[in-house]
Amino acid sequence: MSLLSGIRGGDDTGFDDYDAFVPEHVPDPGEVLEGHDVLTDADHAAFHRVTMGLFAERGVYDMTFGYNLARLNLDHRHPDAGFRYAREADDPAVLRAEFTPTTEFCPQSDTLTVGAFRAWNGLTERHEYDLVRVRVDSMHHQSVAINGKLQQLEATYRETGEIPDDPGSADDGDDLPDETDVETPF
Repeated sequence: MSLLSGIRGGDDTGFDDYDAFVPEHVPDPGEVLEGHDVLTDADHAAFHRVTMGLFAERGVYDMTFGYNLARLNLDHRHPDAGFRYAREADDPAVLRAEFTPTTEFCPQSDTLTVGAFRAWNGLTERHEYDLVRVRVDSMHHQSVAINGKLQQLEATYRETGEIPDDPGSADDGDDLPDETDVETPF
């Protein structure tokens, strides 16, 4: 099977159905979702179906696996990776989305989470939330920097109602921690 077969459709062997919520095939909710109303069952599946369409329209694809990033939640090979969602405890018009990558060194985590933020918040008329707050799970070695960037993007969006064309334009990033000294296993 071609690397790009998932983009072209591919087959669904080894994937759950979009109408199903299979707890064994999605990551456990992480600290970003603690204390909030975590979506499960039909609520999780319904929002994830919307996500599939938004990601397809906005081109949020995982190039490692060659498919729409929303399929990661359904992929049996990666039961601890994907998105989990929770309604914000103090504001149910805000949805928290926590992305857990397949590895702690996933080089696409920044791009994928920014793409997800842009898709969900650029097309809010397609779902019931005023804001989807996106964060990467703390297991990622650059989670502090990535989440700082996402917070800046979110602040600009909330202040202006617009998503900057260049995520870096939300701020110059100088106040983000430098994680370049983190050693990788390679």
